Amino acid sequence: MNLQQRIDLLAELGHYINSGGDEDLDQAIQQSYHENKWFTEENTRKALTAIAHAFLDKEKLEVWTAPYPISSADFPEKTVGLIMAGNIPLVGFHDWLCVFAAGFRAKVKLSDKDKRLLPLLIKKMGEWAPESQAYTEFVGEGEYLKGMDRVIATGSNNTARYFEEYFGKYPHIIRRNRNAVAVLSGMETTEELYTLGEDIFSYFGLGCRNVSKLYVPHGYNFDTLLEALHEYREIIHHDKYKNNFDYNFTLYIMNGLAHKNNGCLLLKEDTALHARIASVNYEYYHELQDLDAMLSDKREEIQCVVGKIKVNGFTVLPFGESQKPTLNDYPDGVDVMQFLTAV
Repeated sequence: MNLQQRIDLLAELGHYINSGGDEDLDQAIQQSYHENKWFTEENTRKALTAIAHAFLDKEKLEVWTAPYPISSADFPEKTVGLIMAGNIPLVGFHDWLCVFAAGFRAKVKLSDKDKRLLPLLIKKMGEWAPESQAYTEFVGEGEYLKGMDRVIATGSNNTARYFEEYFGKYPHIIRRNRNAVAVLSGMETTEELYTLGEDIFSYFGLGCRNVSKLYVPHGYNFDTLLEALHEYREIIHHDKYKNNFDYNFTLYIMNGLAHKNNGCLLLKEDTALHARIASVNYEYYHELQDLDAMLSDKREEIQCVVGKIKVNGFTVLPFGESQKPTLNDYPDGVDVMQFLTAV
């Protein structure tokens, strides 16, 4: 398949998703939820819709791929090993998309938490264009990745050390824990704070692009923020989320930790970026210029920044946009297509 044929096929996949799919997709979504209760149908459909809109539009794909020296070969010339995370539905789709668009073969190791959705989408593409099956292979449970030319692996800080050792001989991208942060001035409207809830609560806060840390000025009044975020209170009815909320609340009470509670989210003053599920950390800053140094010190832990205040060295996204990456929003700021197409 040449590049245009691959783009056309990806666009067809986008039409399939936008049309609602079929019984096969419904079944894959149901199986995913049965195996991983975080993958509610609502969240999975949300992820699929976002992928179709941002990643599988023909014109967007053509513009995105244009700058890269993509081979004109009709068959995959290289094999790229992909180790995917499973924190939110189809979180590894963009990596697979990059490999397919570049014209290479993806050898994919799926997370046990998300093992139904991508194979179903690849299967559908194979039904429409059988030649596309040569571009993707799934590695079975208990099997190891081998025979690759490059590797992209996503995991925790602990697994990253293992990945570095095991895949160090290959050109590689190894990803570690990252989180999104929000910078508040105290001048935000209630509507803006409500929209911030999308950055916090989408996918139960499990994504690396979910806001888990707030930077607020000294003297910040949390009342309006807590009221605005209380509009997402329905999330507390999800059993796994509620269990985490109750556990954290109990932990804070037993240890005498100061915190703020609006019934569906816990806020705690903490310098760490990573926060427990159902909670968000916050930290005070004195002056706006202090933010540059504060965020720069944690650059390697930050996936993206949300807010209205300019922060040197970062692109600041509007409230509600952290979970809406475009084709050019590469995780950790590492250009995957450049990595794949480099000689």
